[in-house]
Amino acid sequence: MSGPVLVLGSGLLGASIGLGLRARGIDVVVSDPSPTAQAVAVDIGAGRAFNKAEALAPQLVVVAAPPDVTAQVVADALTGYPSAVVVDIASVKGAILAELQAMDGLPQDSLSRYVGTHPMAGRELSGPAAARGELFNSMPWVLCASEASSAHAVKVAHSLAIDLDAVVFRFTPDEHDGAVALVSHLPQLMSSLVASRLAETPASSLSLAGNGLRDVTRIAASDPSLWVQILGANAPKLLEIMKGVRTDLDRLINTLSAPTAPGARLDLAQLMTEGNEGQSRIPGKHGGPAQQYSWLTVLVDDRPGQIASLLTEIGEIGVNVEDLRMDHSAGLQVGMVEISVLPAKRAGLVEDLMERGWKVVQ
Repeated sequence: MSGPVLVLGSGLLGASIGLGLRARGIDVVVSDPSPTAQAVAVDIGAGRAFNKAEALAPQLVVVAAPPDVTAQVVADALTGYPSAVVVDIASVKGAILAELQAMDGLPQDSLSRYVGTHPMAGRELSGPAAARGELFNSMPWVLCASEASSAHAVKVAHSLAIDLDAVVFRFTPDEHDGAVALVSHLPQLMSSLVASRLAETPASSLSLAGNGLRDVTRIAASDPSLWVQILGANAPKLLEIMKGVRTDLDRLINTLSAPTAPGARLDLAQLMTEGNEGQSRIPGKHGGPAQQYSWLTVLVDDRPGQIASLLTEIGEIGVNVEDLRMDHSAGLQVGMVEISVLPAKRAGLVEDLMERGWKVVQ
């Protein structure tokens, strides 16, 4: 891609796209309704500021606007830049396409230059100050071309993802919305529902919380205003899944209402097994087949450099860390580092670490 590329919206994703493209020498122009957000994006190097007086003829327009205004911004870009390919990066695709198709005054042949896309990347922070040019490295980037999208437009959208080192997937808009309802929107709702139970929980009870609760509720800290738009736009797909969850909850409630009744324990075991089976289908490291790893817990003093020393010594032993998580011991200045390794490596690693003086929980 040679550019120029016009990025409409300078939040986390828009500014990250600008940074990534600029790193490849591509001319990027950044525009945002907020002068402050635009200025920050320019200051961090995400592109040069949009100038209304400039006769800009972009090769590509990237719409990085909130979902509830994305369709209108796409339509304005298609009209204002009649030679440009226009893509959006909103997290819902079907509703935006339907809105564009129903717009009065938008020539439907202009949709040949439009491709809906969705980079599956983000951070816990927002805004241009949180942007990273490498944000999309090895992350899925979904292309959701419509029947009207031209081969040229799809090629340009594909090139954008490749230039940002993303991994390209192709879905129809309907397939995409069904997939993200299950793998993204449902987890967000379930996390928020669990976290809402904590609002009036006594602090003494929360002091017992461990990684399980933290893992489940981590994404409950997401931006409510953004998720209101996402969930509303994808409500039909999400509603179908939530009805299935309701059926499972009703089943569980009935079983727990009589936990010693004949068959109750079997039903609980079956429910947990179904969860095991579903979890095992989640792609593993680097997107490959899911693998079962072995975990070990190492106690470390809560002082600077301890985790770095532990990881360095594991590397010296010659074992690759497949995953890592950390918790703290309640009331003690001790951290608990949980290390995931290949099963065949676990026993030897435990022995070597203990010989080196590390405290490994058996």
